[in-house]
Amino acid sequence: MTVTPAAMRRLMREIGDLKKSPPEGIRVQTSEDNMLDVTGIIQGPEGTPYAGGYFKVKFRFTEEFPSAPPKCSFITKIFHPNVSGGGEICVNTLKKDWKPSYGICHILVTIKCLLIYPNPESALDEEAGKLLLENYKSYCDRAKLITSVHATPRTRPVEFDTPSAEEQQKAESSTGQSTPCSDPSSPSKPSPNAPTIPNTTSAFTLPISLSTPIAPRKSLSPAPTTHTIPLTSSPSNISTEKVDGTVLSRERHTSPAPLGTADSNVDSTAKTAVPTTISKSAITGVTPAAKAVKRAATGSMATNAEKRKKALRRL
Repeated sequence: MTVTPAAMRRLMREIGDLKKSPPEGIRVQTSEDNMLDVTGIIQGPEGTPYAGGYFKVKFRFTEEFPSAPPKCSFITKIFHPNVSGGGEICVNTLKKDWKPSYGICHILVTIKCLLIYPNPESALDEEAGKLLLENYKSYCDRAKLITSVHATPRTRPVEFDTPSAEEQQKAESSTGQSTPCSDPSSPSKPSPNAPTIPNTTSAFTLPISLSTPIAPRKSLSPAPTTHTIPLTSSPSNISTEKVDGTVLSRERHTSPAPLGTADSNVDSTAKTAVPTTISKSAITGVTPAAKAVKRAATGSMATNAEKRKKALRRL
């Protein structure tokens, strides 16, 4: 079994392409000792009695190849009208319809199509052809039985671990799809899991109770009551003062007028706290300082009267 060097190079190139990118449901096996020892493997098409099976087809090349077709036969037992008991295949591609441009791949694809659409008119297995025409259910049951017994291995052939050309194209198209790029000029959205930082610069309100005192009054009048004024400023503008044992605090205000009275410098809305004790000077209206001045004035008047008397005596 020899071929021309040109035919050998063509076969090597086609076998390499089939192993690298095989058609769907078709693989090839080669021998390391003899590159012309080629075996094709066809996976049973789905929806046919041959589904689940793997059928091997043996190729035998002659010196006339590619001008003449190679000899092909099934080495896996199969129940099919166009396949004889010895594995010979009846298909026009391997006979009168052969072209020198055809190769191994074209032959295997044609045989796979024959498993889908058998031709009972040119049957090599008369029993299979008769059942196909008269009782299709019996034909399918017989073909499934032969397939399960002779063509269904426990594990699929290792050649089918290589993805087919269609599977490779799907994988390339899925990986070739580019993801949309984000615009660097657009503001980035914060991650929902990002921790939030509390705002510590917000203003706070400090409620402080103020008791604004006024000068002691000579007459008894209703004293104002204490109320709470919320402040947002620092406590440095608050002054404290102790009057009659009571500590009072008031807020410093800017005088509304340079020549205004003392009462105008005090907030008219501010109210003072009522002291718990009322001193005797507040009731009588006379302070201790006023009493001391009165005593001093009385003493000076008595001294002047004595001096006048002495002067009159001298005269």
